[in-house]
Amino acid sequence: MQGILYEEPSILQFLFITIFMGGWTAWRTGKSCAENWQSMTTLVIYVLLLGVAIRFIHHALFEGSMLTLQYYCVDTIVLLLFAVAGYRFYRTKQMTNMYYWLYEKASPFSWKAK
Repeated sequence: MQGILYEEPSILQFLFITIFMGGWTAWRTGKSCAENWQSMTTLVIYVLLLGVAIRFIHHALFEGSMLTLQYYCVDTIVLLLFAVAGYRFYRTKQMTNMYYWLYEKASPFSWKAK
């Protein structure tokens, strides 16, 4: 997988920066967009910018390439998964708490009509 999904010599660097640091930041970005009633389009724009920031961290700390489309896409897709999960989790919480007479939780990431 080295060379396809990540460029670092160790997967631990990819896991630490992209999964842990970037994933947590993306989750919080999704939470923020959901709590402020912003659209999914806004979330995607934020994640695209976050992908650039994560590529910069790879570049600054581990001398990774900054402007490689392949690794930018991989990082951004991973971040988008975390961000959408955070968005759906908190939007479900919002909808079921604010409109409790209309909706109930179907799962941690979705709601259904009562």
